[in-house]
Amino acid sequence: MRIGLFTASQWSQDEDPKTVLANLRQQVRTARQNGFSSLLLGQHVLSGPMGMFQTMPLLGQIADDAAGMQIGPGVLLLSMMNPVLAAEEGATIDWLCDGNYVLAAGLGYREEEFQAMGVSKSNRVGRLTEGLEIIKRLWTEEEVTHHGRYFRLDNAKPGVRPKQQPRPPIWLGGDVEAAVRRAARLGDAWLAAPTTAFDTVSGFLRDFRDERRQHGLPEDVNCPIVRECFIGRDGAHARAVSRGPLLAKYAAYASWGQEGAVSGDFETAFEDFADAHFLIGDGVEVRDRLQAFAETTGSDHFLMRVQWPGLDQDEALANIERIAKLI
Repeated sequence: MRIGLFTASQWSQDEDPKTVLANLRQQVRTARQNGFSSLLLGQHVLSGPMGMFQTMPLLGQIADDAAGMQIGPGVLLLSMMNPVLAAEEGATIDWLCDGNYVLAAGLGYREEEFQAMGVSKSNRVGRLTEGLEIIKRLWTEEEVTHHGRYFRLDNAKPGVRPKQQPRPPIWLGGDVEAAVRRAARLGDAWLAAPTTAFDTVSGFLRDFRDERRQHGLPEDVNCPIVRECFIGRDGAHARAVSRGPLLAKYAAYASWGQEGAVSGDFETAFEDFADAHFLIGDGVEVRDRLQAFAETTGSDHFLMRVQWPGLDQDEALANIERIAKLI
């Protein structure tokens, strides 16, 4: 089983970005030293009042801290971006991380992000689909001509192509069946978000394999799954320490309109929501639940989010070290 690290590099108004960056780099080094094999960094724009570093320059900064780990955005808001820039930035990161880059991309869901980027949300599926085609071609061809609905290239010669051959893997996120089936057709794997419940993940993976089968594509694809995870000294410690930061995190998701996030009185519904989505408890509890989930889904790659705004750095590092015992 592969265990990875997932983070959105976010911070609250009373935190210092310099400290947040130093803490993140320490978390990545600790994870790498303890056998974590992958790292994904989330992306949003206009996340205020919650602070958040931008993903691609941050990946370049921490590539050495994560040496040997598979790294990438998770997920890149490709539907509102220029795919030429995404292709060349991704190829650059692939060289910086010695050929370990993965592009995890998604549609995005926040109306204010689309508005700010000058893109209609109604065009997001078409832009993502066309953007992926361009990225694949720029990564594998010396010269690209493309006349599409959203983008036009004439004899475009990429300035940098990836180290990986023929190209880095592409994972596509999404929390509805249509997105999962799109990932099966256009990507190399579906990336399951932490807001997708355990039971729902299993059903979506069946949809993914069904779609692959219908299109004559290999079905034995290992889809990575992101989970919120906290292993405490004991179960009571795990739940007490993680509850406040997770409540704040998912309240923010709900306010943004994230699919799968609890709306309304989340504090009252938290225990049930956590049981359906998170891996929280002592080492034995989390190990047994993770093993059962792996057997149900057929996946052996799990990326754990181990820190949220408001969680003490010492607790985050201890969490990483306890998760490492699962590895």
